[in-house]
Amino acid sequence: MVLKALIVCMQGESRVSKGYLTVVPKSIRSVTKISAGDRLTWTLEGGRIVVVPRRVRSINELNGLISHGGDAVSDKRRAQRGQQ
Repeated sequence: MVLKALIVCMQGESRVSKGYLTVVPKSIRSVTKISAGDRLTWTLEGGRIVVVPRRVRSINELNGLISHGGDAVSDKRRAQRGQQ
């Protein structure tokens, strides 16, 4: 049995304000479950801007970050960047 990935192509539009702020369109927010206070990661990929909601870490993942000891400040910065 061959499983094919379902690719949903959604498009939304927003304007960038003078303060460089923009709004995530409601159709995109609804599907991705983005809510106020969530963080987004912006990346340039081949001339395109890709915006991805930052994954929330579980308590087990955070526990693994600090269990090895070391510099807590650099560990926190790595965690904020999504690095292990």
